[in-house]
Amino acid sequence: MKTIISGFLLITAFLGLQACAQSNKTNLKDKNPKNIDMTNTETITLGSGCFWCTEAIYQRLEGVVKVTSGYSGGHIENPTYEQVCDKTTGHAEVCQIVYDTTKISLDDILAVFWKTHDPTTPNQQGNDVGPQYRSAVFYHNEHQKEVAEKYKAELTAAKAWDKPIITEITAFTKFYSAESYHQNYYNNNTYQGYCRYVIGPKLEKFEKVFKSKLKKEADQ
Repeated sequence: MKTIISGFLLITAFLGLQACAQSNKTNLKDKNPKNIDMTNTETITLGSGCFWCTEAIYQRLEGVVKVTSGYSGGHIENPTYEQVCDKTTGHAEVCQIVYDTTKISLDDILAVFWKTHDPTTPNQQGNDVGPQYRSAVFYHNEHQKEVAEKYKAELTAAKAWDKPIITEITAFTKFYSAESYHQNYYNNNTYQGYCRYVIGPKLEKFEKVFKSKLKKEADQ
């Protein structure tokens, strides 16, 4: 019986580590506010692997007022998740992040970006493999471009990673919101395999490194 149980647990863990293409279409609670004061906000679009991970991280960052998972950087209009997973659309899984410039700087937004994924692996983050998982900064203005390129150059010069940083830094064109079941995914599906075995540990590391930058519990 122990052998059977152990085998079951191994299979469960393995499935939990599979790419985020395996989704649980639960939609319980929206963490993003409906009415946003846009007076002091800017928007940037970031790709750092599975958008479930990126979304969960930025939702917890003080000064971020909205995070939307979606697709950007490709040549197909209104792509579906299935089309993007086919790896032929050119789109990356991204999060469009609206942040309050009076509460958080662009430098901090990008510091979190580079420290919460591997920007040296072409078209891959862990077990998630494909061009939709590429590392990318889609800048919305020249200031974002300059800061992103400067940050990348400084990290390269400091040899922050053993391998070259291959993060794409390119002008934003269009953003297509992902299907509703992808939005607020981690918060709605905390006990789903991918959330438990991939996103959970990543969040723990993020919260330790950026403890002083987190929203208060009541604001999350």
